[in-house]
Amino acid sequence: MTTTDPHLHAWRKSSYSSGNGGSCLETRPESHHGIAVRDSKERDTGPVLVIGHDAWRAFIDMATTS
Repeated sequence: MTTTDPHLHAWRKSSYSSGNGGSCLETRPESHHGIAVRDSKERDTGPVLVIGHDAWRAFIDMATTS
């Protein structure tokens, strides 16, 4: 079994987020698996999606060029 320091891969929210409880996503790296994404309003109970590195890069490229 592998353990990970929880502070090593802390959740991050966009600097564009207003911080007032709006519709925000938080992300964190998941080692070799990809990027974990969750809803900031449902941190403890909501689902966590893990998106592969290639798919995440494609998403970021599309979002920043549109």
